[in-house]
Amino acid sequence: MKYRRLGKTDIRVSVIGIGTWQLGGEWGKMFEQTAVDAMLEKAAELGVNLIDTAECYGDHLSEKLIGQSIKGQREKWIVATKFGHRFKPNFDRDCLFEPAQVQEQLEESLRSLKTDYIDLYQFHSGSDEMFNVPGLWEMLQKQVKAGKVRYLGISISRKQGSVYQVDSASSVGAEAIQVVYNRIERKPETQIFDSCIRQNLGVLARVPLASGFLSGKYSKGAKFAGGDVRSVWQDDEMNELVEEVSRVKSEVPQGTPMAQWALAWCLQHPAVTCVIPGCKTVEQVESNAMTADLTDVSDKHPQAA
Repeated sequence: MKYRRLGKTDIRVSVIGIGTWQLGGEWGKMFEQTAVDAMLEKAAELGVNLIDTAECYGDHLSEKLIGQSIKGQREKWIVATKFGHRFKPNFDRDCLFEPAQVQEQLEESLRSLKTDYIDLYQFHSGSDEMFNVPGLWEMLQKQVKAGKVRYLGISISRKQGSVYQVDSASSVGAEAIQVVYNRIERKPETQIFDSCIRQNLGVLARVPLASGFLSGKYSKGAKFAGGDVRSVWQDDEMNELVEEVSRVKSEVPQGTPMAQWALAWCLQHPAVTCVIPGCKTVEQVESNAMTADLTDVSDKHPQAA
């Protein structure tokens, strides 16, 4: 495994992390504690040290599974979670960005994760108006001073993609940006990454496999179970994604799994600190971790550590 420094912080994160939206039950599978334990145990064995979750992944369900799994081993992990939403069924959310609401969310996240502190606490896919709620960032800075949060971050909305929030990161004390970035979705290259580099912000690339499509295993007409968030996508949206993936398949070196290539592709950009693919099995954890060995680009990366 290779590691990079997260922006200006003193945190060294593995270039491959673990995204855990799937643990909340919205990706077509509910997870038993034993399955989560097995995946995180294998990840730790392979040198992965970053877990990214959120309060609204199953009403703190993802956090609870993680907290139970890493109990007694907290020092081995960099735990990132998010605030700003309340889980509702059918892939819906309530927005909660008032300082008192976020304070309550933080306390519940700490309880769920069975920890005294969160390494990276991230503003989660909110509008610019929500970003500027009076007193929000002042309250968060108090949590940093109290030791409940080590560093603050901003997880940019996929739909809104606020350049304003990225440009404002340093002024509100945020040290990292999380953004959708993959071989198909490249808007951050022109809209966000230059600002991240100027401010020396860490960058977590989420959805690096384009919701699984950059594994190359889906074809036109793919169907997903009702409990899978992809089941609500329009057919033309999925078919367009399949066509995009088909067009880039020629870039994959012979003998290299497409998913590993896609993760390594993200890591080559000088702004990107790490990728946080989701995983449903131990085998996927292993495959993702192997990406670190595909190239030595990490050793030449500005954030190499």
